[in-house]
Amino acid sequence: MQKAEYKEIDLLINDNSTYKPIALESRRYIGSKAKLTNWIMSIIDSETENIHTFCDIFAGTAIVASEALKRYTKVIINDFLYSNNIIYKAFFGKGDYNEQKLIEIVNYYNTLDPRELSENYFSEHFGGKFYEHQTAKLVGYIRNDIEQLRTELTEKEYCILLATLIYNIDKIANTVGHFDAYIKKPIKSQPLFLRLIDAHSYTNVVIHQEDANLLVKKIKADIVYIDPPYNSRQYSRFYHLYETLVKWEQPTLFGVALKPKPENMSRYCTTKATAAFEHLVSHLQTRYIAVSYNNTYNSKSNSSENKIRLEELEAILKRCGDTKVFEHAHPFFNTGRTSFEDHKEILFITKVDEERRTETFTPFLCG
Repeated sequence: MQKAEYKEIDLLINDNSTYKPIALESRRYIGSKAKLTNWIMSIIDSETENIHTFCDIFAGTAIVASEALKRYTKVIINDFLYSNNIIYKAFFGKGDYNEQKLIEIVNYYNTLDPRELSENYFSEHFGGKFYEHQTAKLVGYIRNDIEQLRTELTEKEYCILLATLIYNIDKIANTVGHFDAYIKKPIKSQPLFLRLIDAHSYTNVVIHQEDANLLVKKIKADIVYIDPPYNSRQYSRFYHLYETLVKWEQPTLFGVALKPKPENMSRYCTTKATAAFEHLVSHLQTRYIAVSYNNTYNSKSNSSENKIRLEELEAILKRCGDTKVFEHAHPFFNTGRTSFEDHKEILFITKVDEERRTETFTPFLCG
């Protein structure tokens, strides 16, 4: 990698005709609703009324929440991954930030020659595996530098720089879209050129990082959108590299995929998923429930098989109130052996009937 390459790239960030901030949807993420958001929101618009507060309680990429921000008075966004929480604060969170200051910092990073940098935690663990080794040295240097700059940054600026780093390295990771494994082939060398994310500061957003089943007892919304993980693949393990990068505690890593000790493990990825879902919907303080689902429950792979079956989920929602079901053909993002035919995305809209729900969920409401 030549230093001249970085100097040439550096000029682009100040050229408004060439340089464009990175959009929220420009990220590889299992279960992303980027191509389904218009369909989801159009159904919510047609099947609900008098919506002022919207809650996306398993926000993931926050693509759905980003559309809700354009429509509603208040939007609640939640996910218990550290990296997702940083991304939400960067793209949506309240707070002051100096864009020119951030451009200058990113410009500096784009002038660096990785060959002149020392080895660091990131390069020693992830170099030559998830990233080309010189690139990994640069990533580790940038992460260290952001931490050293923290006292000179607002919280919003700090989050923007971390989210910017995540979005840019996502594009060049030696993976199929997650970090459960890396591609075991020679890694093509390519320079890391940082572009800032498309950050905004919204006044109508509230951001949480909590277990959804605990948060639900503390919040109220006119509609709650639910899109939990349905199979055994834990998101905290799929995106462990970003969790490690954001927290920057530099833990001991284990196994071929270099994962830290497990944390933030979701019940929705286990045999306890059905009970967890029942508990969640029984405690929702809302007038409408919208639930996304897909038919990967027919998967031949144990890890891809849904832990809550379609019939179970529909029956639970009907105990909450009148429920409508909508279907949309949609190709499934699959990195494994499983072949999905006639794959569909399914959306449930439930108008909550408090009397019915109270009668059918008495044991949960007491818990």
